[in-house]
Amino acid sequence: MSKTTIYGIPNCGSVKKAIDWFTNHSIPFQFHNYKKEGIEETKIKSWCKEVGWELIFNKKGTTWRGIAEKYKNIPLTEKLAITIMLENNSIIKRPIVEYKNKLLVGFDETIYLKEIKL
Repeated sequence: MSKTTIYGIPNCGSVKKAIDWFTNHSIPFQFHNYKKEGIEETKIKSWCKEVGWELIFNKKGTTWRGIAEKYKNIPLTEKLAITIMLENNSIIKRPIVEYKNKLLVGFDETIYLKEIKL
């Protein structure tokens, strides 16, 4: 994780805030649109290993609400969560920012200011 990459989908409000924040602070980044470009299983697994699948898997969004009934009698494990994220990448918390050796999940300006040395 040497260069900064923002993962998400471009029409997401939190992703837009993160992109604006990095742009306004003149921090170069690349944007990975996982709706268009997809997301690799190895990437999701590495994120889950670093911060836990529970943080990456967004159970508060409309995607989960739309499919939760299907999984109501099945324990949600990391393996199942990764499978669901690969099949429904809009369920991945947004944005996910790889910055140097840090992984920032979601947009929180206070955390960005603390974790990113300007």
